[in-house]
Amino acid sequence: MKAMILAAGRGERMRPLSDHCPKPLLKVRGRPLIVWHILNLVKAGITEIVINHAHLGEMIEASLGDGQQFGAKLQYSPEPVALETAGGIAQALPLLGTEPFIVISADIYAPHFDFTQCQGVLEDADMWGNPYPPDKRDMAWLYMVKNPSFHPEGDFSLSLMGLKNEGDQRLTFGNISVLRPEIFSGILPGSHAKLAPILRDLADRGQLGGELYSGLWHNIGTPEQLEQLNAILKPARN
Repeated sequence: MKAMILAAGRGERMRPLSDHCPKPLLKVRGRPLIVWHILNLVKAGITEIVINHAHLGEMIEASLGDGQQFGAKLQYSPEPVALETAGGIAQALPLLGTEPFIVISADIYAPHFDFTQCQGVLEDADMWGNPYPPDKRDMAWLYMVKNPSFHPEGDFSLSLMGLKNEGDQRLTFGNISVLRPEIFSGILPGSHAKLAPILRDLADRGQLGGELYSGLWHNIGTPEQLEQLNAILKPARN
């Protein structure tokens, strides 16, 4: 299984820190945000990782290299101008292959997330080995978190039948997912496209699965949030 880390965002709310350092290289507990993800992926046996970048992308490549220092094989998908989430994934599809892959936003902090749980969540057959019809199988699997203070309305409701656009018990998409490459087939490489409308369409069609992740999770959007998080956490052991 391969993974993609989304690292092309400008990080406007993180300015002035992001003016001279790409947001994924900002440090939590003395370690760049993106490195937390790489190490957790490798720990789960997922070593083939694609990273897209735009703003100050050369700094990301210079810092991470080919990934050998982490036990990973890193490939890069540069974007002259950031293509949004779905556009960036569509651009990188030649590097990701034809099987479902993991997608993670570089600017979240989830140091204990176990990526082994991602393997097999998008099965093509039920527990008895019967293949799902194409219009019945899940096309994406999202890891949801309890609504943070900055997003109290949530994104989807979680039921036994998957994620839905309607419902009272709504949760927030935690920016960790497993996606089938087919859902990006209508996006031309180099096009700007957002992921949210694609996910909402899948939810309407009953093809969006997911589960609640209750471990430590932070979406780091501002210098103040980064400072507050570092103030309460001990440095990581290298």
